[in-house]
Amino acid sequence: MTICPLCLNKKSFTIIEGKNRITYKRCEVCKLIFIDSCFLPSSTDEKKRYLTHKNGIQQKGYVDFLMQAIEPALPYINTEMQGLDFGCGPNPTLSEMLGQMGYSCSNYDPFFFPTLPDKKYDFIFATECFEHFFFPAKEIVRIKNLLNPGGILIVMTETWKTTERFVNWHYVKDPTHVCFFHDHSFKYLADKFKFKQIESNSERVFMFKLNASE
Repeated sequence: MTICPLCLNKKSFTIIEGKNRITYKRCEVCKLIFIDSCFLPSSTDEKKRYLTHKNGIQQKGYVDFLMQAIEPALPYINTEMQGLDFGCGPNPTLSEMLGQMGYSCSNYDPFFFPTLPDKKYDFIFATECFEHFFFPAKEIVRIKNLLNPGGILIVMTETWKTTERFVNWHYVKDPTHVCFFHDHSFKYLADKFKFKQIESNSERVFMFKLNASE
């Protein structure tokens, strides 16, 4: 049985035939497109792929890229807050950038920094990791449980626009990209998981404030 890994819908899907006989399903409830489970990469292949990334504080292009997520968040965070980079990869960069700006930010990555402190955070960055989630609903609940009430979540990922362009989209070519969000998917996320969506003025940055009562 097919179950949408974001909204848990079990009935309404459209099949999308991709390259190399890979199939995807588009959920007609939350608009998430996700890879058929038989094509999910192994943890070994995932880690091997991540280790090929040329990222780090010394890479100006990567620093500039991450600034796209940091700049919209600055009005909502301050140096008294505690933050987390969720899915930081093997070479944590965003936390170092924030540290240079006077902010406190810890690191978490299931492959490279798998230990989380037993605490909650005032803000969490999740840059270029939502597309890697096998079960985004599970990971979003995990992130939500790491946030203080009123905390800020900053997500950076590309979103799909049309089904016709999806198959040839560069984002699909990465074998570790398994979930593809639509703008509607993030509206669903806000409603389902009790966040208020905040305008970011960016097509690839999505910001949310956890309801204070949560």
